[in-house]
Amino acid sequence: MRAYPAIALLLISGLAGRCFGPASTFAEDAQKDTPRLVFVRQFSSGQDIKREHPILNRSLDIVAGQKEAEPPNYELQDPYAVTTDSMHRVFVTDVRGKAVHVFDFVNAKYSRLRGGDGLQSPLGVAADREGKIYVSDSGLQTILVYDAHGKFVRQLKTTKGAESYFDSVQGVAVDSLTGHIYVCDRTRHMVFALNPKGRVLARFGKRFGGEGPGEFRYPTQVVASGSEIVVLDAGNFRIQILDVRGHFLKQFGVPDVSNRAGLAMDGGGNFYVTDPQFNRLEVFSHSGQLLYKFGEAGTGAGQFNGVSGIWVDSGHCLYVVDSKNKRVQEFQIAGADGGGC
Repeated sequence: MRAYPAIALLLISGLAGRCFGPASTFAEDAQKDTPRLVFVRQFSSGQDIKREHPILNRSLDIVAGQKEAEPPNYELQDPYAVTTDSMHRVFVTDVRGKAVHVFDFVNAKYSRLRGGDGLQSPLGVAADREGKIYVSDSGLQTILVYDAHGKFVRQLKTTKGAESYFDSVQGVAVDSLTGHIYVCDRTRHMVFALNPKGRVLARFGKRFGGEGPGEFRYPTQVVASGSEIVVLDAGNFRIQILDVRGHFLKQFGVPDVSNRAGLAMDGGGNFYVTDPQFNRLEVFSHSGQLLYKFGEAGTGAGQFNGVSGIWVDSGHCLYVVDSKNKRVQEFQIAGADGGGC
C-alpha cells in the first residue's frame, strides 16, 4: 500500500499545496450521511511523478528500448480514460498525444506504452491480474495488448476473413477472476466478450441497436465485477446490469450522460458516472438511487472542465480524468474500507 504525506489527505476546504485554483465544495448530497470524496492530489505530466525528497532519484524511466536523447512529450494533452494495475501504476490514455502515459508513484517512474502499429486514437484502458494492459484504439479498430513491462504483445483485431471484430471500440474491462475481456463497440451497438487469448465468446446486444432489455444504443463504457457486467448504454441514457452470459438483470436511468462519460464501481457496489456537460460526477447506489453529485466547473481541486474517464482502485481510491484541464485528480472515498490512497 502506498504511503503519502498526511497533508495529502486534508479535506478540500483546508487543502494545502499544489492546486490550480480555489478549492471546491464537497458533494451535493441527495441524502444525509452519504460518504463524500476527499482530494488527494492531481497530476498532469511526467514531472509530477518526482518524489519530494531532494536526494531521491527523480529521473524518467521510459519503457521499452534505449533512452532517447531528448525526453518525449510527457504532458497530458487530451486525457480520456484511466485505470490502475495491481502495482498501483496509473495508466492514462491520451487521444491527442496518441499515447498511454504510465505514472508509477510507488517507484517514482514515468513511462509510456510503445509498440504495435503506433497508437492513433487510444480511448479505453484496462489491466488484468497478470499485469497485462489492454488499450482500445478507435482509429485502429482494435485492442492492443501490452505485458506488465509495457512491451507490445499483440492485437485483438480480426476474425477469419477480412472483417474486423470491431467498428468503433471504446470502453474495455477485464474480469479479474476469469480474465475475460469486455469491449464496447459503440457504432455496432454491441458489447463483445473475449477470452484471454482474444477469441470472441459472445456478443451482447443486436447489430443495429435497440431499446429493449439487453439491447444497446451506442454503448460506451463497461465494468466487469464478479458475476455482473455493467454497461453504460449512452444512447438510451441508462445503465444496464447483465450477468456474465449477457442476460439482462436490471437497469436504471442516467439522464445526464454523453459519449465521453466515464463509468466506475467502488468496493461497496456504488456506481460513478461522469457528466462532461455539467463538469461533475454522479454517484448511484447499486439499485440505481442517486446518492450525491460532486464537482463544478473550474480549475481548482474538485473542479472540472470536460470531465471524462473515471476509475476506482482497491475499492476506495477514485481517479477522475479532467480532460480540458489536462490532468487527473485523485480522491479518497471517505468512509470506504481499505485505508488511505
